[in-house]
Amino acid sequence: MKRIFLLLLSASAVSATVSCSGGGSSAGKPGTKGELIPKERSRSFVAQRPYGMVSIPSGSFVVGLADQDMTNQPEKAQLRTVTVSSFFMDEAETTNAEYRVFINYVRDSIARSLLAEAAGEGGDGSGRGESIGDYAYQAYQEDEEMTPYQEWQESQGGRDESGYDANKKLDWSIPLHWSTAKYPDVEYAEVLESMYLPASQRVGNQRVIDASKLRYSYVWEDHNTAIAENARGANFLKRESLAIYPDTTVWVRDFHYSYNEPLFEQYFWHNSYKDYPIVGVTWDQARAYCDFRSKLKTDYNESLKRKKQRPMKFRLPTEQEWEYAARGGLENAPFPWGGPYLMDDRACYLANFKPKRGSYIEDEKLGTYTYTAPVKKFRKNGYGLFDMSGNVSEWTVSDFNNSSYGFSNTLNPTTKGTADTRKSVRGGSWKDIGAMLMVGARDWERKDSARSYIGFRTVQDIPESAVKPKRRTN
Repeated sequence: MKRIFLLLLSASAVSATVSCSGGGSSAGKPGTKGELIPKERSRSFVAQRPYGMVSIPSGSFVVGLADQDMTNQPEKAQLRTVTVSSFFMDEAETTNAEYRVFINYVRDSIARSLLAEAAGEGGDGSGRGESIGDYAYQAYQEDEEMTPYQEWQESQGGRDESGYDANKKLDWSIPLHWSTAKYPDVEYAEVLESMYLPASQRVGNQRVIDASKLRYSYVWEDHNTAIAENARGANFLKRESLAIYPDTTVWVRDFHYSYNEPLFEQYFWHNSYKDYPIVGVTWDQARAYCDFRSKLKTDYNESLKRKKQRPMKFRLPTEQEWEYAARGGLENAPFPWGGPYLMDDRACYLANFKPKRGSYIEDEKLGTYTYTAPVKKFRKNGYGLFDMSGNVSEWTVSDFNNSSYGFSNTLNPTTKGTADTRKSVRGGSWKDIGAMLMVGARDWERKDSARSYIGFRTVQDIPESAVKPKRRTN
C-alpha cells in the first residue's frame, strides 16, 4: 500500500512540474488559454486588380450556340448550364507593344548573362557600365557575412533544386549599351555582337538580333500527371526552353497569291503597329508569356521590404471562361453586344471582320481596317472587354474535342490535360465571316501552329474570399 501511495505521489509531482514549466507545455502559448488560434491576422484580403484587366464575376450561363448555327459545323455542342468562378481578364488582346516587353526582357537577360560570364570576377569598374567588369555577377561582398542558409547552399554546389545559383545573380542596375558608339570596350563589343546575325546573313547590312537565340526558360508542374499518380515532387516538374519571337512569315504563308509583304516586314516591330494585337505566336509561346507576366509580378513583390503575398498566376482562359466573359452578362445573346445584328442603329459595324464576299473593310467610306485593327477601337461588352468578337481569334488553354461539352464538368469545365495537340480557339477574326463571331461558335488550331489571325489575352484567378458578395434586394 505504501508503494502504491509513493508512486501516485511521484506522478503528481511530475505532472505539476510539467504544467508549471513555460517551454514544455503543449497547452498553448501564453494568452491563448489553450485554444487553437491561428497566427494570421483576421483582416480580409482584397484582390488587387492588375493593370489593364477587368474583373469578371462568377456566375452560371447556358454554354453553346443558342441561336441559329449558320455554319453547320460539327464543332457545335449541346446546350447546357455551367458555372464559372470569378477571375480577372485582359480588357483587350495582348498587343505588339506588350509582347515586345517580353522579347526585350529575354534579350536583356541573355545579354547580361553573357556579359557576366565574360566579366569573370569583375574589376575596379565604376558601376555605370563603363567597362565589361561592371557586368560581373553580384557575388557576396567580402565584408558581408553569409547567412547559415547561404553557407549551406554554397556547400551544396551553389544551386537550389530549381537550378538557381545565388552567386550568379545578375545586376540589373547597370545599364546596357546597344548602340555601337557606346560600347565601353572591345570585350563588351565581342559579347554583344555575338547576339546579332553575322554580316553574311544580313539584308541591306541591317544589324538584327538573331531571333533564334531569344529563348525563354521556365519550369511548370504537370498537375494532371501528378494527380493521376497521387504524388507530388520533382518528377512532375517540366522544364521548357523555347524560342519566343513571333513568326512574322505568317502574313505571307497564310495567304497564297496575296501581297502581304509589308505586314511581314513591319507588323511586329514598327511603332505604328504597337497597339495592334500580337499574332504569329503559338499556344506554347502564349503560355510562356503568361509565365513571364507572373514572374514579373512575383519579382516585384519579393523586392518589397514589407512582406507581400505571392500573386496568383497569369494564364490563358479556359474555353468556357472565354465564352462566359464574351457574353458580358447577357443571356442567350449571339454576340458580345447582344444582337442579332452586326451593325448598330447608325449602320456602323460592331466588330472587325469580313462583312461581305471579297470585302474585308467594315466602312468603305472611311476606309477603316483591311487586316487587324488597333485594340479598343470597337464597342466593349457588358464586362468592359474589347474585341471579344473579331479582330483576332484567341488561344484558350483548353484542348479541343467535338464532344467536350458532353463529358466535361459543369463546374468550371475544362478539357485541359487530354494530351490533344488541338487547342480551342475562340472569337473569330478579321478574315472571318459574321457567323464565326458568335460567342458560341467554336474553332481550333494545332498548338504548334502560328497564324496571322490568332492572338491571345490572359486571365488571373481571384480567390473566392476576395470577391465581395452581391447585396440581396428583397
